[in-house]
Amino acid sequence: MRAVVFIGPSIDREAASAELDVEFLPPVKRGDLAELLARPEPPEAIGIVDGRFLQSLCISPKEVLEAMDRGVTMFGSSSMGALRAAECSPFGMVGVGKIYEEYFSGRIDADDEVAVTYDEENLSALSEPMVNMRFAIAAGIEEGAFAPETGERFLAIAKELYFPQRVTRTVLMLLRREIPEDEHARIAAFFDGGAPDTKREDAILLLAAMRDFLDPAGQPQIKSVEHRGAL
Repeated sequence: MRAVVFIGPSIDREAASAELDVEFLPPVKRGDLAELLARPEPPEAIGIVDGRFLQSLCISPKEVLEAMDRGVTMFGSSSMGALRAAECSPFGMVGVGKIYEEYFSGRIDADDEVAVTYDEENLSALSEPMVNMRFAIAAGIEEGAFAPETGERFLAIAKELYFPQRVTRTVLMLLRREIPEDEHARIAAFFDGGAPDTKREDAILLLAAMRDFLDPAGQPQIKSVEHRGAL
């Protein structure tokens, strides 16, 4: 079966290729699905991980629905894919991962939760997604790495920043003015030790779901992928 996946700052091509042998394209934008469907042999499955926000018009739910009307199985996770899957999963799009579940449940609803800026050449992220920070803080609180009120204030400061300015070191710098030094050292150490990257984790889940779908020995009728994780 022919398949295409749109990726970008959520997961690099090398890591994605290690999970699934398909055609990978840069972040999806308005009109990209129509171009794929116009091919002599269009893909039978399309995965959306990353998409464009500021650089050009973003892909619309209508485009996703039109692709599904043409018989394409659509998958979404992590970033733009999670947004569109939350809107289109009632019509058959396969939503994958924690971030999709947060949008689908309504626990988060703002586009800026997944928005980042990135290098146009290598697609590496230049800022950090708010949603990753939320999952990281939840993990840190659960581990007892820092006080819950410290985590809550971290998220409040991060949310106040315009998303291109949203990076951990900036938030920690601003937070330092408000909490005791020992508590600041604890939360800084948590992030230095490697906080979870939920966008990347969800992208890998999407690739695994597509691998199962594309495997002739697997089950072709995927309805949904449950991966719940409340913040």
